[in-house]
Amino acid sequence: MKFETTPAFDADYRRLATEHVATFRQVVRETFAPACEALAADPNIRWPASLRVKSVHGADGVLEMTWSFASPDGRATFEMVTVNGELRCRWRRIGDHSVFRRP
Repeated sequence: MKFETTPAFDADYRRLATEHVATFRQVVRETFAPACEALAADPNIRWPASLRVKSVHGADGVLEMTWSFASPDGRATFEMVTVNGELRCRWRRIGDHSVFRRP
């Protein structure tokens, strides 16, 4: 699975505390990326419950996932896109609940 980011995600990511970056990267490596690979192989697969992946209200095609329940809570928005016949994850925003203002 390939990942890409938006400029908004990149700016959000640069503002994250070092420990939050480490937690996000660990969750992506250990849980999210394998789930994306499974989804690419079988579109009927369900996301792991621990990620709490769900649609963002009012933003068609945009999903959210929870990567941390600690204070502040860690949220990221993303969309699954197809580029040259290949399924990819495009990260849109990362941070806390404020990312939902402009997902």
